[in-house]
Amino acid sequence: MVVLEGVHLTLESRAGAVNILRGIDLTVAAGETVGVAGPSGSGKSTMLAVTAGLERISAGRVVVAGTEFDGLSEDALALFRRRHVGIVFQSFHLIPAMTALENVAVPMELSDFPDSFDRARASLSAVGLDDRVDHYPAQLSGGEQQRVALARAFATGPALVLADEPTGNLDTVTGAQIIDLMFEIRTREDTTLVLITHDSAVAGRCDRVVYLNDGCIVRPADAALAAAT
Repeated sequence: MVVLEGVHLTLESRAGAVNILRGIDLTVAAGETVGVAGPSGSGKSTMLAVTAGLERISAGRVVVAGTEFDGLSEDALALFRRRHVGIVFQSFHLIPAMTALENVAVPMELSDFPDSFDRARASLSAVGLDDRVDHYPAQLSGGEQQRVALARAFATGPALVLADEPTGNLDTVTGAQIIDLMFEIRTREDTTLVLITHDSAVAGRCDRVVYLNDGCIVRPADAALAAAT
């Protein structure tokens, strides 16, 4: 489902070149769940952005769902994401002027799904929000907003879901409920999941965990040492 080969990402700054990713090699099988752990600033979110085609790499190769990103235009990458990738962000990223139903339907409307609002309503029902479909984000709690974001991510039936600290803005109890729900939907849909988290218990629910430090995938022992220092 995901192949990253020798992925480098270097950004220019006033102080010179900054190496964000430094030779990432990662393969994720279809239907697999992979936790991504590591200290802040280690490159986890950047690796996820590269996998989604939201960041262009400086060198290497990215292949997702059989599609190689090299040479694809921004429009082509956006169309690919709509059809194949769901993303769950820490900050929800809902559109304030749209209801929960409209927020979930938007990506399907853009992709010309013939039944986008019916699918959106079913997806919201799956996350327990039948009675909140007509509410705006400001009228929803943080947990409810993240449920809407989950519904949106899974509504199109994506082959891959990428989640970047989905419980980071939630309290412990609500966060645990969101994680339970995410894994429940992922299992039902047999969706490949790549999940960034600082919570070792959450990471441990995945089939395997990879550790990043300073833009590289490292051994668990090396990651633990980096976190301690």
